[in-house]
Amino acid sequence: MEINAKKLLEVGSHFGHRKNKWNPKMAKYIYTVRNSIHIINIEETIKLLQDALNFVQKTVTEGGKILFVGTKKQAQAAIAEEAQRCGMPYVASRWWGGLFTNINQINDSISKYKELEKNIESYARHKKMYAKMTRKLAKMDRDLKGLRDFYELPAAVFIVDPHLEEIAVHEAQLLNVPIISLLDTDCNPDVIDYPIPANDDALRSVKLITSLIADAVLEGKGVSQKEEEPVKKEESAPSATEPKESAAEAGTAPERETKSAGKKVETEKPGEINEAERETKSDGAKTTDKASAPKVDNVSAAPTQEI
Repeated sequence: MEINAKKLLEVGSHFGHRKNKWNPKMAKYIYTVRNSIHIINIEETIKLLQDALNFVQKTVTEGGKILFVGTKKQAQAAIAEEAQRCGMPYVASRWWGGLFTNINQINDSISKYKELEKNIESYARHKKMYAKMTRKLAKMDRDLKGLRDFYELPAAVFIVDPHLEEIAVHEAQLLNVPIISLLDTDCNPDVIDYPIPANDDALRSVKLITSLIADAVLEGKGVSQKEEEPVKKEESAPSATEPKESAAEAGTAPERETKSAGKKVETEKPGEINEAERETKSDGAKTTDKASAPKVDNVSAAPTQEI
């Protein structure tokens, strides 16, 4: 996948925080300081972003899922939209504590959410209870909507601003889940497996990089589907040839009748002829004689009249 440096510069991915709010561990990704603001080295961004995209594509090709996480206002819309586009789970509202480490309890909450969503109309008779359950459903829908259909422990997690999502980073480290993260100059790159140094406060910057991650997911799915297609074709090859052979052998309905009639005639002996066949032959001979007789008389009568 090609990464356009011009687009990264246009969306402001190279702008960092003020130099008095930086993390010294991010020094290797900083190019210079301009107007008391750190400027991120865009070459490092492209290089590390390409590594992250390759890892995402490989993970999805092997059947893994990527969890998209971004609860800050600048990232919520982009995370939800791009995760839905590529068919991956996401957390865009609030990180529930224990989402990784207490997965059984989270699954129970998801099942309760689905059950409440299904039976919400049963509370319509009681006005106060209906209002209470509606508020509860809205809260669960806000927090668990991205996990309701296909939640399981992911193969990797993509996080926007790990400085804000400290709990998510900690739980991923405990369970050895690889972390792909968008890092600004105030973050710690040591806790990230695949860092992407870029501006995590600009809407367009977050949108662009998240869309690239989603594109890598779709490419990984495309590769896995292409690998499955030859196997299906090989399995279906014998079944595809059999009907052709049978059709060629069988032929059309009239051909079948003629072939079967020919086989019967070949199997019968010359001397063994049914009486019905004799009658039909004799009737045919009579009809031919009757048809031919008038024609001969007409031909002979014509010359006599002329004479």
